[in-house]
Amino acid sequence: MTATGATASRFQRFWLPGLAFKAVVIGGGYATGRELAEFFLPSGPWGGVYAIAVATALWSAVCVVTFALAQTLRAFDYRSFFRRLLGPLWWTFEWAYLALLMVLLAVFGAAAGAIGQSLLGWPPLAGTWCLVAAIAAAVCFGNESVERLFKWVSFFLYGVYALFAVLALSAFGDRIAAAFAASPAPAGARWFTDGLTYAGYNLVGAVVILPVARHFLRRRDAVIAGLIAGPLAMLPALAFFVCMTAFYPAIAAQTLPSDYLLQRLNLPWFHALFQLMVFSALLESGAGAVHAINERAAAAWRARRGDELPARARLALAAALLLGSIFLADRIGLIALIASGYRWLSYGLLTVYVAPLLTWGVWLLSRAPAPAASFHPSTADSPRMP
Repeated sequence: MTATGATASRFQRFWLPGLAFKAVVIGGGYATGRELAEFFLPSGPWGGVYAIAVATALWSAVCVVTFALAQTLRAFDYRSFFRRLLGPLWWTFEWAYLALLMVLLAVFGAAAGAIGQSLLGWPPLAGTWCLVAAIAAAVCFGNESVERLFKWVSFFLYGVYALFAVLALSAFGDRIAAAFAASPAPAGARWFTDGLTYAGYNLVGAVVILPVARHFLRRRDAVIAGLIAGPLAMLPALAFFVCMTAFYPAIAAQTLPSDYLLQRLNLPWFHALFQLMVFSALLESGAGAVHAINERAAAAWRARRGDELPARARLALAAALLLGSIFLADRIGLIALIASGYRWLSYGLLTVYVAPLLTWGVWLLSRAPAPAASFHPSTADSPRMP
């Protein structure tokens, strides 16, 4: 059991939600650079920067509304949240999320396998199995275990990205400058639609991390945390994207753009450190995504049985999700999963989550009082909305 909202620290109220959101969205494609190559490089260096700005703004806006509505409803798992937002159609989100989760876990597994193969010469499934074991261990102990993971991995991740940017700018800063100088201002709206699409399927992260909303004391906390969340999640991506432009457009075809850059830096010690960071990012992303399912199951368990979901049940549910994703990752591969699966799931989640949230959800917030939140293990006492 975590601390009540009344004892939540400023870190838990303002920074933890953004770090948790970053943990979910960084995933297998962002951390390896594959998503950045897929969605941002096609518009060129400047178009990619514009697309990143679009995604950042949309992430912050949706996080603000999601966090504020969750705090008002005291809905700290996605099932409780969507039962209030979508009413009898709440299950449409769950099906969309389960489909996305399987793709996400498959991407994480494929990326972990590629890392193990690249760094240690392992068979692809060896790295995937290591990731599965680590995620299962992280999520079986509940909220506090997952939140500690978000915190400590974030420190490691930001430090490695900062060092990577310094090393890359020193090694091929002239190529980066030349790429931006040769890139015209983007014509058309592809950069906008790519930024919107990329943001769309990642927006589910705002709902996935609803367990941290229990720390908010008031609506103002939710708004501040939401505004911070977008930049916290996207600043490493911006630094990584700028470094990638040194080898634009060839880098766009690489399965692991990060590995492509690291080979050109020719620093074996940093190559190993960066790959360890990517694996850590995969771990926190996978843990956040699976933890959301566990918390949804835990809320239903409490409502029916009046006690907490056992750790062994959390472990069994996580294992079932993770093992199913292994076969998807092994059969399809990383590039195909990101290029095909993500876009269609993005459109579905925009329909069942973002559109209702920014219309009906905003109306509910405008009509509802802003209660001071305190932690409740269930949402049975949530205030009724108009």
